[in-house]
Amino acid sequence: MRFHWLLPSLFTIFLLSTPAEAAKLQSWRFDTDQNRLYINTEGGVQPKAQLLANPTRLVIDLPGTTVGRNPQAQPVGGAIKSVRVGQFNGQTTRLVIELNPGYTLDPQKVIVRGTTASRWTVQLPTPQAIAEAPGDSPLEPSPGTSSDTAGSPTVLENVRVTPDGLFLRTSGRSPQVKVQRTRDRTVVNIELQNATIRPDLQGFEQAVNRYGIQQLKVSQVRNSGPVARVSLKVTNPKDEWEATVTNLGGVIVLPKGAGVASGSPNQPSESANPGNVATIEAVQLAANGSQLLIRTDKPFTYTSDWDQGSGAYKIVIASARVGAKVRSPITNARSSLSSVQIQQTGSSTVAILVRPAAGVQITELNQPTAQLLSLQLQRAESNNAPPPRSNYPPSPNSGIRNGRAVVIVDPGHGGRDVGAVGIGAIREADIVLDISLQVAQLLEQQGVQAILTRSDDREIDLEPRVQLAERVNASLFVSIHANAIDMSRPEVNGIETYYYSNGERLAATIHNSMLQSTGSRDRGVRQARFYVLRKTSMPAVLVETGFVTGAEDAPKLANAAYRQRMAEAIARGILQYIQQNR
Repeated sequence: MRFHWLLPSLFTIFLLSTPAEAAKLQSWRFDTDQNRLYINTEGGVQPKAQLLANPTRLVIDLPGTTVGRNPQAQPVGGAIKSVRVGQFNGQTTRLVIELNPGYTLDPQKVIVRGTTASRWTVQLPTPQAIAEAPGDSPLEPSPGTSSDTAGSPTVLENVRVTPDGLFLRTSGRSPQVKVQRTRDRTVVNIELQNATIRPDLQGFEQAVNRYGIQQLKVSQVRNSGPVARVSLKVTNPKDEWEATVTNLGGVIVLPKGAGVASGSPNQPSESANPGNVATIEAVQLAANGSQLLIRTDKPFTYTSDWDQGSGAYKIVIASARVGAKVRSPITNARSSLSSVQIQQTGSSTVAILVRPAAGVQITELNQPTAQLLSLQLQRAESNNAPPPRSNYPPSPNSGIRNGRAVVIVDPGHGGRDVGAVGIGAIREADIVLDISLQVAQLLEQQGVQAILTRSDDREIDLEPRVQLAERVNASLFVSIHANAIDMSRPEVNGIETYYYSNGERLAATIHNSMLQSTGSRDRGVRQARFYVLRKTSMPAVLVETGFVTGAEDAPKLANAAYRQRMAEAIARGILQYIQQNR
């Protein structure tokens, strides 16, 4: 069979149901002559694969599986650098096949076969040589961390001139950014605190001659308490510049007043290099509808974001034109997409509007090669997703703002900030992430767009959480936490829900749903000046799902079945509120 590719992002939801009996990776072997990986487990598994770029590596996850040994690696040689195996998290073993720089492979030609539920082979095609630009390959963490970047030091990977500014791509923790001017105001320094740069970027210089920037230079200005600096030599001393940290790994640098999208500068302007226009040769569904592939004849750059006007996911490709034979994919009732529109919006700008079908979520937009864009789609009714609940209200046909409702689901804390630690060493950050992932999944099943501020164990400041909500023009903001008090007060238990200004009815609706479903103690709906409540313009609430220090609450929160019931209650409350305000 050909494998259905899943690629992760800030908005990806991986909900892995815990099997009754965990499997164990018994053995693995990579055959260099046949480019084939053999996987043997004790107990049945269902592999999930991801093809990631920069550097190109094939990641194979075995949900519900432990490796039972220290991480291992096998050097390979040639186009394939190595194969590594480790424990990705408590429930997942990860195998990574990493290619050497300058090589890629066609994901459509990777074949995964299962001879039995515990015997699998992964057949790789012959890797293809590509021309790789300096600084385009981020460092690849070994398996065994909670995500490819979470918890890692901040690293400046690349600086890219985009159609309307600059994009500083980073890995690891979200960077802390300062913008400073020299006294004569001819140089703007963008400084990333506690960050290092890739060795090949040290001293990197590039002529820009756009947006009032003559030249940029990258340098490591301090090694102890490291600071990475991007210096811009500017032509107009009166121009002001701002740097915005994105959720997708990077910093957007724009003149003040310019718009910002979720992962890179917003709408591209017309191409400054019309002689290098790429032709879009195909836009097609692949991998049984789990991918939308966009192919061009030349390398290209793109931006993307949810378009609030149309409710579609909008991909904009600058310096491009639509080929004469290109047609939108044909969709039907069984398709993962309800429609795909290809528009030539300018002489050298193409917009592609993608509308997922009901129960389908867009997980990742990735560029495996310079001439290929891959949009990953995942159906909510997969084996790993919670089953739909018949007692939910009907899916709303229109959201709160005369369109599809957009709900920000905000799991509190994360990364180094574990939140409260309670009885049995349970951690708030872990509990609320599990609940939030399920809430988002349940909302998507009911036709509501759910956007997570974090989908893995990473540290995010409060301000970027609010900025995300404002940037996507969210209908609602729901922050999910777990409470705590001194460990000597185990008698304190119960649910609290907070609002600041316009979220009182939302808070009451969710709060009542939680009480009815869980039977927990009622500590009331309260008003508070939490940052995420004060700074958001849409109805916003902060839910305290119980006390990790409570004798009653802690064992419940540590129980996966209870967390699922809590997630269902929160999702039900959100849906009820949306219905009441259509």
